[in-house]
Amino acid sequence: MGELIRDNLVTLSQDWPVWDRVFTVNPLVLIGTKERNGEYDLAPKHMAFPMGWENYFGFVCTPRHATYHNARREGVFTVSYPKPTQVVLTSLAASPREGDGSKPALYALPTFPASEVDGIFIQDAYLFLECVLDRIVDDFGENSLISGRVVAAHVSEDYLRASDTDDNDLIHESPLLAYLSPDRYARIKDSNSFPFPANFMR
Repeated sequence: MGELIRDNLVTLSQDWPVWDRVFTVNPLVLIGTKERNGEYDLAPKHMAFPMGWENYFGFVCTPRHATYHNARREGVFTVSYPKPTQVVLTSLAASPREGDGSKPALYALPTFPASEVDGIFIQDAYLFLECVLDRIVDDFGENSLISGRVVAAHVSEDYLRASDTDDNDLIHESPLLAYLSPDRYARIKDSNSFPFPANFMR
């Protein structure tokens, strides 16, 4: 149990991951890679994010997973951002592998090929990124950061921001999927403008 250091504040033990004791809001994406046998894999990841303001994308993985070795070997990966209606399909991609290393559940997922890299996307997601491997940084404990340069991006028209569309209306009409780590998800359809201070610059 944690120790109280002041009212309503609990210091968490470092013997366990902090992230298992609280909920945090994350994206949920499917990373696509090519297997050694020429087949394709899709794996859900929630520690996934833009790497800065330019077109770089990264995600956390472990060398225990095929995704890590596939991305390192092939030098490319894809990213699909599922819609809230695709939670079950996304969950299927997390199915365990068989003894021969295959993931039969993937055959149930509708996919289509990427255009610039050798990879696939899940059908009916809303944002699709095609990435060339930039670097892998190992030793975050048992995990690694895999980053890539986005060489092509595609977005569903009903999710595309436009000057003649109110952002709040866009999100309301085209909800987003959020993963509430460690084990829940949410459908985001309501939002508010963030109150940036005057003359704020990123």
